[in-house]
This record gives sequence, structure tokens and C-alpha cells, in this order.
Amino acid sequence: MDAGEPRSDAANEAAGASPFTSVTAEQKLYVCLVAVFVSCLLLGDIIGGKTIATFTIAGHDLGPISVGILPFPVTFLLTDVVNDFYGRKGARFLTLVGFGMALLAWAVLQLATFLPVHPSTYFTQAEFSKIFGGSAQLFIASMIAYLIGQFLDIQVFQFWKALTRSRHLWLRATGSTLLSQIVDTVTINVIFWTWTAASDATSFLGQKSSAERWAWIFAKIGREYLIKVFVAVLLTPVVYFLHGAIMRWLGMRPAPHESRATEAPPARHDAK
Repeated sequence: MDAGEPRSDAANEAAGASPFTSVTAEQKLYVCLVAVFVSCLLLGDIIGGKTIATFTIAGHDLGPISVGILPFPVTFLLTDVVNDFYGRKGARFLTLVGFGMALLAWAVLQLATFLPVHPSTYFTQAEFSKIFGGSAQLFIASMIAYLIGQFLDIQVFQFWKALTRSRHLWLRATGSTLLSQIVDTVTINVIFWTWTAASDATSFLGQKSSAERWAWIFAKIGREYLIKVFVAVLLTPVVYFLHGAIMRWLGMRPAPHESRATEAPPARHDAK
């Protein structure tokens, strides 16, 4: 076997080495980033049913927002880090893994909710269903918004990276988040709240007129998007810190930017 050839499984076993020893630092980092991303994605979905107060400005209450907004900024941050160091394919795979794990988590929660309770249970059936059962409307709305937002974020990030030729990290990180999250926020709120109001005339929104309903939905969209913009700007130094830490401590370099169609092809040097 040549010195540069990777060992086969049989060779690893013969040498008494674990296959894990052949895992590179770049691969370990990717696994860690995916793990944190999926954790924050699932937590945001599970706790999203609780709303919290925001701020009061000049005596005017800005209204409630979902507590699920707390872990989601981490998903924006990690998407940008993966997109920069592992490229478009790495970011897309991250997105699809998150989608698959969300489907798995929702299926397990639905099964757990469906099963009958024992008298010794800590949660009553009604309590468990309310907290973990989740609605099909919310899950479908969140997954549609997630996929659209993620793939748009990846596309815009790569566009800015190619346009600036890998310069101005803040522009591609913040710019991609600002655009993708307005689409994400509008999608999930419009689908979920209009669906909920239409399916339950006795609900909070179901009792409102059409004009009042849309006013409430878009006011909520505005609040949540402004908070996401604020958080995205605050996370800019964190993006630079992680970017520098990965380059310094792991010796990794960001993936090269994609070639743009408008770029001139490299000059050819024909043999004479």
C-alpha cells in the first residue's frame, strides 16, 4: 500500500486502529455544526407555541412574538458558516438533514401523543397533547417556510460571495439572512394563521374580520422580522469570530467562490 493511500477497513482492524482515527478535523467540525443546527431547529419548533411579550415604546405595546425565535438565530449563523467553508453542496445537505430530522421528530411526537396514557403518568393526555402533539398546520407551515428560507439563503450567500470574490464576509452573511428571513417569516405566518383561522371560527383570529386578521398577521410578521434583523446584525461579530477561529485553530480555508457567468474565462496559453 502506498503511504498516501487511505487504509481499508481490514487494514485498520489489522493494525488495531479505529476507523474514527481516519476522520479529518474538517469532517468532525461538519458533524458538530450539523448537530447544533438540528438541535436548535427542533427546539425552535417544539417551543414555538409559546408567545412572549416584546417591548413597550411610548406607551404602545409592540405585541407578542413566538419564543421559538430564540434558538433560530443559531441556525442562520451555522448555515452561513457551513455555506462558506463547505460550499453550496454542504449547506444543502445540512438543510436536508435538518428537514429529515424534523420529519422524524414530528412523527415520533405524534406517535407518543396517540398512545394511551397509564394512570401513573406525570402528564395528563391533554397536557401532553397540548405541549408535544403539535398541529399539522404549524408543522407544514414551518417546514415549507424552512425549506424556502434555507435554499434562498444558500443561493443569496453564494451570489454575494461570487460577486465580491470572497471578500466582505459581513455582506454575504447579513445580506443572505435579511432576504431569506423575510420570506421565511411571511410564509410561516401567512400559511399557519390563515389556515388556523379558516379551520376554527371560534379561535382568536377566527373571530376577527378579514381586514383585522390580515392587519394582525402582518403586524406580527413585522415584529418578528425586525427582531431577526436586529439579531442578524448583532451576530456579525460572531460570524467573524467563528470564521477566524476555524481558520486559525483547524487550519481550514473557506471554499472558493463560484465562478459567475459574467466572468471572463481564464486566458488560454496555446503551445507554440
